[in-house]
Amino acid sequence: MIRSILIKPVITEKMTLLQEQKNQYSFEVDIKATKVDIKNAVQTKFNVKVDSIRTVVSKGKRKSQFTKRGRYEGFRPNRKRAIVTLAKDNKIDLFETSA
Repeated sequence: MIRSILIKPVITEKMTLLQEQKNQYSFEVDIKATKVDIKNAVQTKFNVKVDSIRTVVSKGKRKSQFTKRGRYEGFRPNRKRAIVTLAKDNKIDLFETSA
């Protein structure tokens, strides 16, 4: 169930800065997932306390009409991203190192 909600973490320069400064993490999530579902999934998977969640739905872009290959045109899939703010002393180690 958790794997179907949390698809993958979003790791960019901006999100790395937000992790260090504001303790916020970003995940690509299922398009049908609610904030409550996302909160429960993050708390269960990473054993942390979540303060707040913001979600963004990005509409899929149209595939370029100028570089058409074949006869099929269409759209890329819609994506949903969740920005999760954790409680003060909680952290998520996305790059777990096992030595």
